[in-house]
Amino acid sequence: MSHRARITSPEDDCYNCIAWAANDTDHWWWPLPGAYWPPDVPVDNTVDAFVAAFATLGYEPCVDGELEAGMEKVALYVDIAGLPTHMARQLPSGVWTSKLGDLHDIEHPAVEEVCGRHYGRVERYLRRPVPNAN
Repeated sequence: MSHRARITSPEDDCYNCIAWAANDTDHWWWPLPGAYWPPDVPVDNTVDAFVAAFATLGYEPCVDGELEAGMEKVALYVDIAGLPTHMARQLPSGVWTSKLGDLHDIEHPAVEEVCGRHYGRVERYLRRPVPNAN
């Protein structure tokens, strides 16, 4: 964890980073038997499958992780082989939030703060209109 990251929750093994990015603290999201995965989405550990999973929540690919009025963004990280490893969600302030496996939720000023050996690099950004924005 980056020295600029701030822990924002106690440890919790009920949900993971993918669920946290999806605003779901009741499930562990991963394309594996026994974990939650949206119906009718390929059960594959691929970028396309994760993009399809988040499309069920109204997300679509976008160019970058810059703060955009009226939009909520997530970032998908991949390892050196191009396989998904992690997701982060952008908060209305522009700060990013992540769940570290079954550990803490954190806030990190930049999406790159969690890049590196464990989570790899950001491969894709997705966005959707902020839910219930009037």
